[in-house]
Amino acid sequence: MSRPTFFEVKVLDAKTKEQLCFLDKVEPYSTVGDIKSLFHKSYPHWYPARQALKLDPKEKSLRDDEILQSLPVGTTATMYFRDLGPQLGWTMVFLAECIGPLLTYLLFYFRVPYIYSHRYAFTSSPHPVVILACACHTFHYMKRLIETIFVHRFSHGTMPLRTIVRNCAYYWGFAAWLAYYINHPLYTPPSYGEIQINYALVMFVICELGNFSIHLTLNSIRGDGSRARRFPVPTKNPFTWLFFFVSCPNYTYEVGAWVSFSIMTQCLPVALYTLLGFIQMSIWAKGKHRAYIREFKDYPSLRMAIIPLIL
Repeated sequence: MSRPTFFEVKVLDAKTKEQLCFLDKVEPYSTVGDIKSLFHKSYPHWYPARQALKLDPKEKSLRDDEILQSLPVGTTATMYFRDLGPQLGWTMVFLAECIGPLLTYLLFYFRVPYIYSHRYAFTSSPHPVVILACACHTFHYMKRLIETIFVHRFSHGTMPLRTIVRNCAYYWGFAAWLAYYINHPLYTPPSYGEIQINYALVMFVICELGNFSIHLTLNSIRGDGSRARRFPVPTKNPFTWLFFFVSCPNYTYEVGAWVSFSIMTQCLPVALYTLLGFIQMSIWAKGKHRAYIREFKDYPSLRMAIIPLIL
């Protein structure tokens, strides 16, 4: 017998198992994303980005690009729906996460009233390192804003609103904490003076340039128009040569920038923020590294995830 022309899809609530929607005459080559769009017509408040569809309530969600006839289902497929809640696009997520720390730090730098004692309102620190730290912090987040608008390429992926609130609380809160101490009237400059500050500044600039170079390289891979997936490789730009040794040099440079900022300011809250950031970026980098190994049989064996030859 020839293969049936159309599929039927039942969409059930993942919690109650109540049938929410029945879709008939669905094309075999329809994707999960297409099914989400059809489901959206019946429930306009559940736009596709809010939907998670599964073949089993306990399994992970199906990807939008998976094709219906390639799934382990019969001609009548049963899918389970879960509401992911309100979503925001990744561009808005990055903007929210970057603008907050940028403005929060400046409030402490300019010592607006009610942050420190009233006699210090709108005064400036006598230590040049405080001015330099503000310039570096501002440059870092301005760079991230520029990359978000002009460099990064985002898919149609989104993030739940509740996650965005948590992330913003983390980034904005840490920015306020470290800015409070660096710009405090009683702040003490680094122990080794200008030597420590200048070496840290050179390291910071190198890492920021390296991070930007890696983002440009990743952008060129995603934007070359080719449908074939490939892993990033070093280019003529020396900053990209770190690809010889790690899968995610953007994280390596990011951690390096915050390590140098910690040395420059000799501030404990900055060091703690750097440590937490390193732990999180190591998790992301190892996940990306494993994904590269699974997908590409010829992936370089010398590469580690984030720290050359170590991690």
